[in-house]
Parts: sequence; C-alpha cells; structure tokens
Amino acid sequence: MLDQTRLPGEVVQVTLTEWPEVVDAIRTMVVRGAPAIGVAGAMGVALAAAGAAATGATREAFDAEVGRAIAALRDARPTAVNLAWAVDRLGGIVTAHEGTPGEIAFDLADAARGIHTDEVERCVAIGNHSLRLITRGARILTHCNAGALATGGYGTALGVVRAAHAADPTVTVIVDETRPLLQGSRLTAWELEREAIPYTLISDNMAAALMAQGRVTHVVVGADRIAANGDVVNKIGTYGVAILAREHGIPFIVAAPTSTLDLSMPSAAGIPVEERAAGEVRGLSLFGRPAASPDSPVANPAFDRTPARLVTAIVTEQGVHRAPYERSLRDAWDTAGH
Repeated sequence: MLDQTRLPGEVVQVTLTEWPEVVDAIRTMVVRGAPAIGVAGAMGVALAAAGAAATGATREAFDAEVGRAIAALRDARPTAVNLAWAVDRLGGIVTAHEGTPGEIAFDLADAARGIHTDEVERCVAIGNHSLRLITRGARILTHCNAGALATGGYGTALGVVRAAHAADPTVTVIVDETRPLLQGSRLTAWELEREAIPYTLISDNMAAALMAQGRVTHVVVGADRIAANGDVVNKIGTYGVAILAREHGIPFIVAAPTSTLDLSMPSAAGIPVEERAAGEVRGLSLFGRPAASPDSPVANPAFDRTPARLVTAIVTEQGVHRAPYERSLRDAWDTAGH
C-alpha cells in the first residue's frame, strides 16, 4: 500500500506480511479512509489465515489465531464502520467453512480481493449517479480526503469530482486543508494534481468567506459511518461545513458506499468518536518554531456528527437517496444485498 503519512513529499510503497503490521498501519494512518481500511482489514484477516495455515495449525489453533486478528483489526480504529463490516464478513466465512485451514485461507484471500474490487466498483457507480446533482461550471468544496487513497481505488467524494470533471472540464475544486492532519492539503490536492483537475487550496477557516462570495456551488464529502436516520459521521470539521452550506443555500452532498451504512444505529448519537493523540494538534510548527506550548491541554476528536437535516442527498452505488433516509437508506442496503 502507499504510505499516506509520507505524502505529498514522498511516494513510498510499504509491504505488510503479518497481520499485526496491518493493525499498526491502520492505527498510525499509513492507510486511512473508511473503505480503504475496510479493504486493509480484510486483507489482514487473510494474512492471519495464511500464516496460521502455513504452520500446519490444527483447526482449533487456526480459528484462535484468526479470531485474535479479527479482534485486533476491528479495534484498530473504532469509528469507521467499514473496518468492522469487512473483518466480520471474513469472520463469517471462517465460522461457516468446513474445510482445512489451507482451504479456508485460500477462500479468505479470495474474499479480501473481492471486497477490494467491489469497493472500487461501488465508487465508480457513485460518481456516475452523482452527475445529476452537479451543475455545469460547479465549484465543489471538499473536506478531508475521500479519493482513491481513501477507498482503494476511484474515490467517493473525489469520485464525484472525477466524474463531474470528466463530463464538464470547467468543474473546479476548493480543497480545505483539514486540520489537524491536513488530509486535504497533503492528500486531496496531491490526487487532484495527478488527475489534472484544477483546484484551489484554502485553510479551513476560509470556507465561510468563500461561500458568502458565491465561490462555492456544492459541498461534497465522504463518510466514515452513516446512521439509519441519515446522520453522518465524518472527519472533524464536516459538521461546521454543513452548517455553513445550509446558511448559504449550498447543496451538501455525502458520497459513500453502502458498506459505510450502519443501520443498527438509529442516529449518530451512539457512534463512538475516536480521540487521537494531543501531539497531532500541538505538532504544527510555524517559522521553524512550535505553534503551541508542549504543555497545552488538547482535545482531538477525529470525527464529528452531522445531523441528517443538514444533508441534501446521500449518494451510494445504488443511487441518490433523500430524506426520509430511514426508508431510502434501508432500500439501498437491501438492494445491495448485504
């Protein structure tokens, strides 16, 4: 996988051969983005199975090792539901399988590759479905990174951008930096440059001013988890952008595959929000000096909850969904056959 912590300065491929390495890569955000960590988690389970089978483990020992991997991978990052969805899907294969450890490991590797392929195909479909929501000459504001890096392929929010720009080359993008880890400036801008899609980079606190000036026509974001009622959990700062979009009459569009839906959650209120290390906030330096005291108390929630009432539409691979989301998202989930 690409080491996303090294971008944009270095393009470094890392090879992981043991499942604990995958856990660490997810925790440290070497790989990040809800669909991408789901794919990585599935491959981590497959690695655990391959390793156990190669030792000649009994079925009991094999199941125990794969179970340890599933538990650790599931807990690596608690907010994005794709991770738990993917590893649990492979866990279900193990439970139902009556073959040898070698046969199970083969089938798990096949299933993990299938999840990867499916996620890319879902993103392409999301881009195509979104075209009817994007007007000619659109100026699309994005938050965080929901592109190929975050999804294992095409992208969700940036999949919408890619499809819109292919249909209308006058489409441009406004990329907010997305503090504190700068996924917008480090990753989204990098992807757009590679795709030759024109963009303007802004700091997060410039969004309101640009909206007031009429320089934003749409907001498109991804999601880490979507509750049954359409509440959206996404990168910290998304809620504020949604409020601004509502105030300025700008469509706020969420792009995510059905694997990001969590219909067991009636609303986002019960979805856990990961609290990350204080050093991510304190770590910014200006003019060669720290921007904060090393003793500054810090709050660093990685995500926030955007209520469904602020969401204009949710686009999945099944189409464009609007309120009441309890009905439209349930239909999407059922049609997807999860």
